[in-house]
Order: sequence, then structure tokens, then C-alpha cells
Amino acid sequence: MVEYLMGTARGGYTVAERIEQFRFPVEARLRPLFEGAGLPYPPPEMALVAFKDARTLEVHARAPGGGWRFVKAYRVLAASGQPGPKLKEGDRQVPEGVYRVESLNPNSRFHLSVRLNYPNEFDRRMAQADGRTNLGGDIMIHGNSVSVGCLAMGDEAAEDLFVLSALVGKERTRILISPTDFRTAAGGSPSGAPPWVEQLYTTLREELGQFPGR
Repeated sequence: MVEYLMGTARGGYTVAERIEQFRFPVEARLRPLFEGAGLPYPPPEMALVAFKDARTLEVHARAPGGGWRFVKAYRVLAASGQPGPKLKEGDRQVPEGVYRVESLNPNSRFHLSVRLNYPNEFDRRMAQADGRTNLGGDIMIHGNSVSVGCLAMGDEAAEDLFVLSALVGKERTRILISPTDFRTAAGGSPSGAPPWVEQLYTTLREELGQFPGR
């Protein structure tokens, strides 16, 4: 059953209309990949795993009781900022951490977009400890090839990720954004980063350990 994350936007398309518009070309592109990984399409659970330095986003999925399986990698066409988490509005940083889908925007200026739940609980706790306010928001995975703090994927990839996120459902889609692939690289806190960044990177290392390499 399709789980729609937003109803009618302010004018324009609804999520349901966008699903109807793109679901068949998306299915034609993706169903063979999921079946090749031994998974149903759409999958019961999905993870989007992005690496800032490599400019890649991997799609992984799993069935109940099973392990994660790699399905596809996309190139990130644009992502502003440097290694390190997002700390405040206007710093042009792509966040780092473990996120969920907050909503879908069928009328994005950048074709289609998937909105992350940034700032999450960890982001808010660390900001409170640091005495930081005005953390920013509106972090998206979207189409087109320009970005300020978001992940720009190009329009076709945005269609795939938008439709998949709707079909799988926000409670069963997780999003990991890491500065590097800690499965193969040691990595470390960027110069001048807050002390808690190492805690964040330890969490990302543990999370990434669940996902197979390509």
C-alpha cells in the first residue's frame, strides 16, 4: 500500500499525482535491480546512504528478518560545504547523521524533493550543549544539479528516490549522510570541529557496518 507523506501542496501537483506520473518509468528502471538483489519491488524497508567526499548515494533495502542488500548507487551532482556536520543556518553545510524522511514535496523548485528531518534529536541536543541556536532546516534530496546544503541528484534520480520513498513509507526509510565511507576509510573529525563530532562519527561507523559494499 502506498504511504503518501504529503497531501496537496500549495497549488500544483499532489504526491499521488506525481506517483501516478512517474511510477511506471521508475518501476521499469528499478524493479530489475531489486529482483537482481533478491528483493521485492517496492521493498519493505529502505536505506539511502550518502557519502559527501565521494559524491555518491547508495540505495539499500531489506526484507523482514533479512540483512541489508545493495541495490543501486547514484551520483550526487551537487552538494555544498565541506566535511563536518551542519551547525547553523546559512553555513551551506550538508548535514551528517542518521535521518528519516519528514515529507515529500511534489512541487519543488528542483523538480521533486525528499525532505530530511534535520535537525534531528541528536542535532538539537548538541546545539543545546554548545549554546547554538538557529540550526537551519529545509534539507532536501532533490532534482536538478545545484545545491546549497542539500543533495542535488538530477531529475531522473530524484524521481526514483521520490517514488521509492512514497512506496516504502517514511517510517521504513532511513537516510545516512556520512563525510566518507567509514566501511573502508578511517576518517576523523575535521579541523576545528566540536568535540562531539567524534561521537557522531562513531555512530555512523556502527550504522554503516550493517550495509554491504558494492
